[in-house]
Amino acid sequence: MKEILKIAGAFVGVLVGAGFASGQEIQVFFVNFGLWGLAGTLLSAAVFVFLGMALAGMGSRLQATSHKELVYAICGPALGWLVDGMITFFMFAVTVVMLAGAGALMEQQFGLSALLGSALVTVFIITVVCLDIRRVITLIGSVTPVLVMVSLAIAAYAVLTREADLNALEAVAETQTPGARYWWLGALLYVSYNIVAGVPILAIMGGAVANERKAAWGGLLGGAILGGLMLVIAMALLSRLDSIAGAPMPMLLLVQEVSPALSVLVAMVILGMILNTAVGALYAFTARFLPAGTRQFRFGAIGIGLAAYGGSLVGFVSLVGQVYPFFGYLGFFLMAAILFAWIRQRRAGAAPAVAIEQRGN
Repeated sequence: MKEILKIAGAFVGVLVGAGFASGQEIQVFFVNFGLWGLAGTLLSAAVFVFLGMALAGMGSRLQATSHKELVYAICGPALGWLVDGMITFFMFAVTVVMLAGAGALMEQQFGLSALLGSALVTVFIITVVCLDIRRVITLIGSVTPVLVMVSLAIAAYAVLTREADLNALEAVAETQTPGARYWWLGALLYVSYNIVAGVPILAIMGGAVANERKAAWGGLLGGAILGGLMLVIAMALLSRLDSIAGAPMPMLLLVQEVSPALSVLVAMVILGMILNTAVGALYAFTARFLPAGTRQFRFGAIGIGLAAYGGSLVGFVSLVGQVYPFFGYLGFFLMAAILFAWIRQRRAGAAPAVAIEQRGN
């Protein structure tokens, strides 16, 4: 049971980033579709459950030590390099979005310039990555359970104190810009770009478990938890869409309504999630090209971090609405490949066709 909970916790932890925690992603890909967006959360939950189960199970079967092994197992050597590159570049895009999110958070909560807020966080994450302070990363990551509990409490408050009727909320939703043309497409896009970030952690965590069944159950449980959180937060934001529409941090706006003092605590929790995600993404991207712990790695992290800061100037809301859908469409290929690999594995009763020699390369 311990191994199952570890995989589930890691899956949830890596995907509950700043966009999820702030409510911005949920608003763009679900709430802006109105009531159909709630159906979208159920569709996303079902796909998350399947992908979590399939990826963790295959990671265990291959005893994977990196996402590269699993990617080549799923896509084969001809396309594996392309998917590997897509996942690697997505790490840079995530860094950019997290820096923009930090700036938006500090501007909304503390009245600090978004440019200055992003700059301060950029300096922090570069320092952590260059010094490789693992304890700091672990400490920051520990805020995930707190974030989950606070999100559930605020969501319950928002639903129970709703004043506008459903027709009025639907009318507001129609004036918003969703992340896709159709609610079902938005739901699939949300899963698609998230699973690009989820592949590395599911491959590694699954590979560390000898029992494939336990690994698969861990992925399944993680997907179910994510789906439940998505539905609850979407219900909360839809209940108050008339007052939070257009806010870069809609969940934080709801917290401020409850208590200004509590909003400071929640803002710090969300900031912790931003830092955790940004540090992990910058480290993974830099380490893909330069050996970690070396002088070249540190100089590379500085340069890449500064480049990410430049990209963050586009703005948090714009990045969530543009960058994530782009990677979502690319991720459809990966989702299809995972499905076919899983079916092939079930039929053959063995691991998917894989160029084993790619392991460790």
